[in-house]
Amino acid sequence: MAAQDQGYAGAPWLIADMVLITAMTAIVKLQGVNYPAVQLVFLRALIGCVLIVPFVWLNRRDFAVMHQPWRNAGRVACNAVALTCNFAALAALPLALVTAISFTRQPVTMLLAVTLLREKVTRWGWAGAALAFGGVMVMVGPVALLPGLGLLAAFGSVVFGSLATIQTRALRGESAVVMMLFYVVGLLVLAGPPALTLWVPVRGADWPALLAIGVLAQAGQFCFLRAYRHSPASVLAPLSYGALILSTATGWLVYGETPTTATFAGIAVIIAALRIVQIARR
Repeated sequence: MAAQDQGYAGAPWLIADMVLITAMTAIVKLQGVNYPAVQLVFLRALIGCVLIVPFVWLNRRDFAVMHQPWRNAGRVACNAVALTCNFAALAALPLALVTAISFTRQPVTMLLAVTLLREKVTRWGWAGAALAFGGVMVMVGPVALLPGLGLLAAFGSVVFGSLATIQTRALRGESAVVMMLFYVVGLLVLAGPPALTLWVPVRGADWPALLAIGVLAQAGQFCFLRAYRHSPASVLAPLSYGALILSTATGWLVYGETPTTATFAGIAVIIAALRIVQIARR
């Protein structure tokens, strides 16, 4: 029983991450119409650098015993592409559609966890992931997926985000502060040149929202790293579908996107899928 419970030790951290990132996503969508996606990524990283300075100083000894700097660099590169694609998709597509597409990341992550990390997934785990994915499809409904840069960005975020998640799990022995510094500095380096090329002057009234993006994102990343330190990617992937409920509520409260019957039906299917996985692990 203890071993089974340990598999879900990262769940509370993942829930905290989902709440923080959902709030950040709402702000990004509002600001994405005014500023290029890569500029938002750069500002998010710059604010993150400032926020983690005290933690870097307090944990400076961790940098003398880094285990896999090149794997950290690969994780950051995947995250930089995924984050830029996600911000671009949010500016171009409805929030509900972007969110639904983002949840195709969970089966992709589970597949990569099996092929790259040799993690084991039970048939109940696969069944739960498949059922949850079906719930997402119910929510999307007969949406006409017309070709466009927004859709390309959304699916690009799925692929590179899944690769970043796998790298994070492979680095579970690395210091969280080391990983966070690699992340924000890497984003600055990679996003800096294109951001400066496309730079739009920031209006004074927008600075509080842009600062909030950085604060929420950095806090969410800390929770995300803690989650994957305590639990396998194959366990956390199905649980991540809970973010769909949060994003649906956000779309309703912030953007006036009234949930439809298909929305509630999809959420019911997803909750049922998560319950199946939980019962199977007891």
